[in-house]
Amino acid sequence: MDKRIGIIGSGDVGQSLASGFLKYGFEVMIGSRDVTKLEGWKLTAGEKGFAGTFEETAKFGEIIVLATKGKASVEALNLAGVANLASKTIIDTTNPISDLPPQNGVLNFYSDLNDSQMEKLQRAFPESNFVKAFNSIGSRLMINPDFGNEKPSMFICGNSDEAKAEVAVITELFGFIAEDMGSAEAARAIEPLCMLWCIRGFRENSWYHAFKLLKR
Repeated sequence: MDKRIGIIGSGDVGQSLASGFLKYGFEVMIGSRDVTKLEGWKLTAGEKGFAGTFEETAKFGEIIVLATKGKASVEALNLAGVANLASKTIIDTTNPISDLPPQNGVLNFYSDLNDSQMEKLQRAFPESNFVKAFNSIGSRLMINPDFGNEKPSMFICGNSDEAKAEVAVITELFGFIAEDMGSAEAARAIEPLCMLWCIRGFRENSWYHAFKLLKR
């Protein structure tokens, strides 16, 4: 796969995934509301790393990564431009985390189990192909995490088989086994895995873990 990557969102997730794509030779642009925040990243990114606005990033990327906060996702995509996102694969890393503090280590979501964050995004931008991925593991473990001989599972879903195939290649390049859970409705189950992943972190202050689907 030799496609330019546009990453909308310049936080830890966006920069971690950008580093992963650069590691494997992709051209990458990170988009931010304030491009000056990325001056330090650009110094380490090398000749294939670029920074731009959301709109510039959406135009640049042949595959888009959405790495904003959940509540900021629709506005960020609108700033990127509907036409610039049309027909493109959008890797949706976001989770519908509310501003309320965790309760006994359990995050609060603003969505419910009958309508996921990604389904709302897919309805809002019907010409794009959203694929949920990288939402249920910490940013420091997104690129080739070391679990000995075990590769963790990366649960993905989306309505486009072609888009999911692209994302599966990326997740496997980054050290995961892609597990296709089906259409966009499966995000109702995949997004709450973020809650489960964070519980151990909040309760035990231990953040090096991942999910594995065992099957036969």
